[in-house]
Amino acid sequence: MLIAVLVGGAAGLGTGLGVATTIRAHNTTIVKFSPNTSVFRHMNDVQAVLARILPSVVAIQAFGPACTSGPLNGATKLDEGSGMILTASGEILTNNHVIANATQIRVTLYGQKTALPATLVGADPGYDVALLQLQRPKALRAVPLGDSSKVQVGDDVLAIGNALALSQSTPSVTEGIISAEDRSIEAGGESCAGNESLKGLLQTQAPINSGNSGGPLVDSAGQVVGMNTAAATNTPGDAPTQNIGFAIPIGSIEALLPVLRQGGTIGPPTAFLGVEVVSVTPANRSSWGLSAKSGALVVSVFPGAPAALAGIGPGDVIVKLAGRSIASDTALVAAVRALHPGQRVTLVLYRGKALMVVSLVLGNKPAPEPGAS
Repeated sequence: MLIAVLVGGAAGLGTGLGVATTIRAHNTTIVKFSPNTSVFRHMNDVQAVLARILPSVVAIQAFGPACTSGPLNGATKLDEGSGMILTASGEILTNNHVIANATQIRVTLYGQKTALPATLVGADPGYDVALLQLQRPKALRAVPLGDSSKVQVGDDVLAIGNALALSQSTPSVTEGIISAEDRSIEAGGESCAGNESLKGLLQTQAPINSGNSGGPLVDSAGQVVGMNTAAATNTPGDAPTQNIGFAIPIGSIEALLPVLRQGGTIGPPTAFLGVEVVSVTPANRSSWGLSAKSGALVVSVFPGAPAALAGIGPGDVIVKLAGRSIASDTALVAAVRALHPGQRVTLVLYRGKALMVVSLVLGNKPAPEPGAS
């Protein structure tokens, strides 16, 4: 997922056998120790953790229609991600954005070569969580779930999943620490269904890559404490980022399960404009021939969405929505989320050098239909 997020704060770690209270200056001789109260949980045996977790990690392929205004011009699009086996009967957890708008879902188990069909049971786009049911499952091994409320900054974790879709049957593993808690982000993927706003996330220094979405974030005890969901690739001003990933706490997901199992889409209706946008930068101003110096550049439009019906297309730069100035892609996401489905709004946009005013009615953000397979 491509996200733009402003990240602040830092955490410091203390390690060692104790804290020196008296030191002789010339010979640097430590003469007294006091107990060290650090309780960071370290990954002492990575192989043991992997032996417990890997058999429960799956690769997911989701097939669905691409945007008619995008580069694939309405062809079938393949999205690849990860998931984790929740129950022996074949329930699988993943991110909603992995399977959004899919008409066919296929799941490959660890160590297997043949992908199995799966159907959507329920989804909550607001939390970016989806529950699948694997068809024709054998006896499956469920992931052990931990207590995400006990996670601390500095704890060792592993991020596991189908990184870059390099192998359907052998997940990739990266290691790091929990670097922050309770993070909020505005995230946007490659789907023209739009962007999302997520809150209460765990931030991790363990690298999360494309394809890791939906896979487990695992603690030193071999228990799942989160679902890998997003990675920062840039910040406002296009400053590069390094190893800033985000995971949904598993406690938040467990609270959603009773309703997800009832089927359908849950959560409050979300306003939907139906555009995929990026911030205007000097580079894309040149490549797209833009006159606007800032704003949200439309790169594709969801077929049949309010934006499409209003004639908005790739190359348009949105600079105002409902009276709110739009200086970036994240500003547009925030502006849309502050509105309601069915609300009529006015947009101001640049099309080339021409400044235009467009009126439209916002829709409901779509989600995959229950039973999509």
